[in-house]
Amino acid sequence: MAERHFTPNEVAALIPTLTEIMGRVMAAHAEAATVRERQRAEQERISLAGGGVLDRAAWRADSERAAGLTRRVQDGLERIVALGGAPKDLGLGLVDFPHLRGGAEVNLCWKHGEREIRYWHGLDEGYTARKPL
Repeated sequence: MAERHFTPNEVAALIPTLTEIMGRVMAAHAEAATVRERQRAEQERISLAGGGVLDRAAWRADSERAAGLTRRVQDGLERIVALGGAPKDLGLGLVDFPHLRGGAEVNLCWKHGEREIRYWHGLDEGYTARKPL
């Protein structure tokens, strides 16, 4: 059982903050994935060529950029958890909040871009099983 249960109005009051935090988290997550894909492609290029010259400065810059972006994602997720939310999907920007509905513990489900809390789902269900409040 969760330490705290949220009402839809309590989560709705957090939406401006959630929107700002999750927007930055999603952007950093997407950019980090792009940087990691660029590094993976460079490794594959060198491997397929049977060797090659690696631009060490570019590789180091990409590695540092990915690390910084990962820290930004982690910091944002920690802020969401501190607010009482449980981040679920960074691509969609999903955050769940514990809620009591009819005496049963469920999750209020917020998706980045939504301006109000309109959905919930069971603890053993996910985004695709969202139900209207």
